[in-house]
Amino acid sequence: MDTTSRERWRRPGPTPQQRRTDLWIGLAVTALALVSLALARSAGVFVLGVPHSVAEQAFWAVAATLPLAWRRRWPEAVTLVISVAYILGQARSAPESQVTSGALFAAIYTLGAWGRDRRLARRLRLGVIGSMFAWLVIFYLVRGFQDVGPDAFSQAVGPVPPILAVVVNTFLINALFFGFAYLFGDTAWVAARRDQELREQAEELRRSQAQARERAVIGERVRIARELHDVVAHHVSVMGVQAAACRRVFDRNPDAARTALSAIEETARTAVDELRRMLGLLRASGPERDDRQPGGAGLDQIAGLVDRARDAGLQATVGVYGDPVPLPDSVSQAAYRIVQEAVTNTLKHARATVLDVRIRYLAQEVEVDVTDNGQGGAVPDDRGLGLIGMRERVTAHDGALEVGPRFGGGWRVRARFPVPATVAEQPA
Repeated sequence: MDTTSRERWRRPGPTPQQRRTDLWIGLAVTALALVSLALARSAGVFVLGVPHSVAEQAFWAVAATLPLAWRRRWPEAVTLVISVAYILGQARSAPESQVTSGALFAAIYTLGAWGRDRRLARRLRLGVIGSMFAWLVIFYLVRGFQDVGPDAFSQAVGPVPPILAVVVNTFLINALFFGFAYLFGDTAWVAARRDQELREQAEELRRSQAQARERAVIGERVRIARELHDVVAHHVSVMGVQAAACRRVFDRNPDAARTALSAIEETARTAVDELRRMLGLLRASGPERDDRQPGGAGLDQIAGLVDRARDAGLQATVGVYGDPVPLPDSVSQAAYRIVQEAVTNTLKHARATVLDVRIRYLAQEVEVDVTDNGQGGAVPDDRGLGLIGMRERVTAHDGALEVGPRFGGGWRVRARFPVPATVAEQPA
């Protein structure tokens, strides 16, 4: 919150409970002021002169204290009423000044702490304080020490003249009185503003945490969908192709049919193993859930993918170019999944006869390139999960993905993954 926003900030009004509390405080202070008035009259303490009627004295005591019952609801009006009543009461020689002085202090403090318009609250408090000092000046100029007896200062022994000492002491006490009221009010307002800021920040933090949890849930769902798609779709597609081949040659070539059935069995076992591994990762907690977990598929198992494609009837080849380097498990697995998805789509959609898989180890990158001679073999399934999964894996590693028809016919899927320099310099 900048300075302008802080000046424009409005403190929320008092709650119903705070209003009820103020009402009881106002009534209690008013009762205390009346008790103090009775005691002052009983003791004959009439510092400001001979008072007027009892009713008038009680009126000024009530007028200077009862407005505290609404001090936080209307702090500006309460401060004005109490300050005017206080000055007029003293001008009319009201003997009660102790409780009413405290009420004036509370009014100035409340205006500083609860005033909604900061500029108005500041000007009003300064105006009230200035009026009080002006009243002191008028009091000493008009009334002075005319009621003081000749022997009042007979015991004075200080270096300052007695009358000047009384005047200076009175002004110092009032300066401290009003200064503390002004300072405490501003301090309370700043504390309330900071408390509001903290509550807003806490609420924003709670919203951010809720959004983070929601993103984590969505990310976990995407991860599960991607893993299921990669593991299940590939192996089921391979088994489907092999089962179709087995059905076609079952009567004419029993040996080829048995070979296809053996391939289906092996593919099913591989699918079950990968599903178990995937479920183990999803159930694990902590860093074990990361794709970097060892034991997953990687580039070293690309040959198995090509063999299964070859068993399904494709003329499949695999080539490795460049000097192999040890890759991070996450990069190796992401590259494997992209090749797996490309091979799956070739088997399902391309009507291809030739499949070529190439792995290139470049200076700062590793590239996987899958091409076929079919009719759009890498087109994703109806919901686009294949292409989405490939893009997510490449993006997660700051790589690049190219998917589309290639010159001369067929389809190409090519993905590049950056390799850290420290890794690229290490031999495989």
